[in-house]
Amino acid sequence: MYFIGLMMKLKKNASPKSHGSDGRGRVNLSNEKGRCIVVTGRGGTGKSTFVTLMTRFLGDLGYKPLLIVDSDPDESLAEMLGVDLRGEGKETISEMIFDIIEGRKMSKMVGMTASDKIEPFLFQNVLYEGRGFFDFIAVGTKWSEGCYCVPDRALGQIIERWSTNYDYVVVDSPAGVEHLNRRITKEVKSVFNILDPSKKSFDNAQRTHKIMREVGIEYEDYYLVGGYRFTGGLEAEARKQPFEYLGRIDFDKNVQHHNLEGISLLDLPENLPAYSSVKEIIKRAGYKRKSPTLSQLLSSKQDT
Repeated sequence: MYFIGLMMKLKKNASPKSHGSDGRGRVNLSNEKGRCIVVTGRGGTGKSTFVTLMTRFLGDLGYKPLLIVDSDPDESLAEMLGVDLRGEGKETISEMIFDIIEGRKMSKMVGMTASDKIEPFLFQNVLYEGRGFFDFIAVGTKWSEGCYCVPDRALGQIIERWSTNYDYVVVDSPAGVEHLNRRITKEVKSVFNILDPSKKSFDNAQRTHKIMREVGIEYEDYYLVGGYRFTGGLEAEARKQPFEYLGRIDFDKNVQHHNLEGISLLDLPENLPAYSSVKEIIKRAGYKRKSPTLSQLLSSKQDT
């Protein structure tokens, strides 16, 4: 949907920008399109729920198009967003790479770099082009031996080459931070680490931040968010951490019902507790309604 003329817009050899850093990896990034938002945390904290409701609210604020990236192998995000990859004839990055290796498809493409060889498959077979305000891709479960190195390189290529076509790229990242460790993205606007009521969850937040610094991922803000199982009594502990705590996601039986029935969370009524709490969290992180473009202002003026 958003890729008419994409090949004309790609920045294939984009060089890393130089930013001022506070010594912790935190920087002030430019206001370009394609800024990345990463949501991470231990399994079961509500990361994918948070990503889905964040996606909805960013759309409500006027940010479109968005690219939503599911790098978690459990592949739950698509269903929450109402995306049927199989029904749309799409596959995950891992499935695509397995098919390429098994079919030796790239051996027939001479005179091209590995990145250029794989990009047409990513565009044709992996990218779900939404009919609304977002597109979607998933890393999926690895079907070949070894680590996630090859799928991660492909994902990093997508984010680097395609991101400027989107207002934001939102990444659902697993707790093991394996994908971040391989720098699937080099510059991040905001990191939201979703906490559960355990010491391991707080330790994970510290470890994720440490890895980001060690591998040179630059970010503007690193936030903590209490998951739906996070109790009010733990909020005092969360506020003692060296990262800003934004609040917790309210438990919502409607979210639970939708997830059990496989119904998209984008269909939830607007005034329900979970969505209301996520909206407040995103507002506290500084996300405001997108300013209209010049063409929108001119169009509005003509209509009046």
